[in-house]
Amino acid sequence: MDSDKQRIDYLRETLHRHNHNYYVLNSPEISDREFDMLMKELEELESRHPELYDANSPTRRVGSDISKGFEQTKHIYPMLSLANTYSIDDVDAWANRVDDGLFGQRTTIVGEMKFDGTGISLIYEHGELVRAVTRGDGEQGDIVTDNVRTIRSIPLRLQGSGYPDFFEIRGEIVMPWKEFDRLNAERAEAGEPLFANPRNAAAGTLKLLNPAEVSRRGLDAYLYYLLGENLPFENHYDNMEAARGWGFKVSEAMTRLDSIEEVDRYINHWDKARKELPVATDGLVFKVDSLRQQLNLGLTAKSPRWAVAYKFAAERALTRLRFVSFDVGRMGIITPVANLEPVLLSGTVVKRASLHNEDIVRALDIHQGDMLYVEKGGEIIPKITGVELPARPEGAEPVRFVTHCPACGTPLVRVEGEAAWICPNKYGCLPQMVGRIEHFVGRRMMNIDGIGEETAALFFEKGLVRNIADLYELKPEQLTGLEGFAEKSARRVVDGIQASRSMPFERVVFALSIPYVGETTAKKVARAAGSIDRLMQMSVAELESVEDVGPRIAQTIVDFFADPSNVEIVNRLKAAGVQMEMEQSADSEAVSDILAGKTFVISGVFSLNSRDQYKAMIESHGGKNAGSISKKTDYVLAGENMGPAKLEKAQKLGIPIIDEHQFLALLSQI
Repeated sequence: MDSDKQRIDYLRETLHRHNHNYYVLNSPEISDREFDMLMKELEELESRHPELYDANSPTRRVGSDISKGFEQTKHIYPMLSLANTYSIDDVDAWANRVDDGLFGQRTTIVGEMKFDGTGISLIYEHGELVRAVTRGDGEQGDIVTDNVRTIRSIPLRLQGSGYPDFFEIRGEIVMPWKEFDRLNAERAEAGEPLFANPRNAAAGTLKLLNPAEVSRRGLDAYLYYLLGENLPFENHYDNMEAARGWGFKVSEAMTRLDSIEEVDRYINHWDKARKELPVATDGLVFKVDSLRQQLNLGLTAKSPRWAVAYKFAAERALTRLRFVSFDVGRMGIITPVANLEPVLLSGTVVKRASLHNEDIVRALDIHQGDMLYVEKGGEIIPKITGVELPARPEGAEPVRFVTHCPACGTPLVRVEGEAAWICPNKYGCLPQMVGRIEHFVGRRMMNIDGIGEETAALFFEKGLVRNIADLYELKPEQLTGLEGFAEKSARRVVDGIQASRSMPFERVVFALSIPYVGETTAKKVARAAGSIDRLMQMSVAELESVEDVGPRIAQTIVDFFADPSNVEIVNRLKAAGVQMEMEQSADSEAVSDILAGKTFVISGVFSLNSRDQYKAMIESHGGKNAGSISKKTDYVLAGENMGPAKLEKAQKLGIPIIDEHQFLALLSQI
């Protein structure tokens, strides 16, 4: 008994945490299947020990995605979750339970695609959309009508006839793969965090407070359930076909199934065919067709008895390892890469997958010619998850990590306490030298148009650019005649280099490729130092006093400027007219003292202004910016994808969380 109680307490605490991670922080730590297995275990233990009943147990509730940025409303009909199954046998068992519950009545099942997005409830009156509500906690959700109106596949006014004066239709808001890839490419170029999968992207987009940005992101919607008092038909399938005629997007996968054998064939078909769909899916849904039979079967505390979800296994493929290559980054880090026989995975052909470092290669125990399991599982980047040992070629040798740089032959070194091996030959290793040039000209750094990876390599090969300072000595006539360069394109590159001289100092610091100094750290260091001369003279202790700069980063900066080669490059950049100190802009001048005495922490991605612009606004109105949340914080200015740790701490301390619109409204009180 005591051991069961301890296990129940542990499971409740664990599932509450995972619910919070998934629905509030949008950052799940475990798979859906692992979550469901924990939930099933808790349900079984609670059924054996009714004396341990807890009204707040995870088995008695549905997770919530309610945001404080929206008005909430109660659902007319609760939006319950579905029970999950993971095998054909489990689905067959559910179908048999349905037959038993209906005492052998003839039953038709409707099979549907389970789209991987975010649930939505749409209310229509007299043929017009009047309200859109997220699933929320199942009992109430956020009103997101303005955002939903931007989704072109959702009709604002119905077509045809025969629809009730008032009804609710439910569905899934999704982000198609094409839009997902486009959005992540934009975010990568802007240096913003990438979405993990289309579901997170759709959920995050639907909660934006800027409908114009929602519209730009290309959301789609599939509708799958009609509710109301005066529906046209007494069965689910015909109601959804009617809804299709009214202008709703209903999946072509919806099919009537008259036997368990047809259900099984449906599962086997879509397990393969789903990979050709333009949107992400994570399973199938099976529903009893007759609405009367649905009522007779009723509900459990969490889910309807007349429907069940079948979850596809995480998509993975088995393919042969051709060879392992070793890439050299601009910082000298050596990354092992599995080069694979091409395999289709989640709609894309995968040929390469990073193995990250030597420790992971050893843990997987990869041998030459192995058959490897590759997974995406909703992630962006394919990963190697295992080896098919029975398929290992006889006598295959284990993959061994290189001891010398594959580019320049220099013996590798390993920094104590880190997993990465590094080539120390910074100024004689081609990938590092070219990589630093490519980084310097990038859009978020010096934004020099016309120079990419291949062009940087070409300039280096021809002896025109051996380091970043050489760029400022290029002349159009040196480029004309090179592969891909005519007079016009040569002039464009040189003009771009000329324009880069006015790039802000903080971007110059980021462009220098100081190890461990990313975009955010570069801005903080640049602002703290004020100029490159001051930065080169700062001690470790002085640098550690800068927000978010720890001992390792501080020491790295000191070491970087202690190298005569780097000092020479910096001096040449100064002589070329590159901006080497902070400018006093109009934004930094005092505008008002409306925020005097107030400390702000900014977190997330914004659509109306940049983070830097918001920081400048806060300072120009008398406020103070801080990098971490404490009891002294007055407000958190939160954008999309706010850091989960900051969100949790702000909520724990009771610090007000405001969005862009609320912040700008605060300033408008001047």
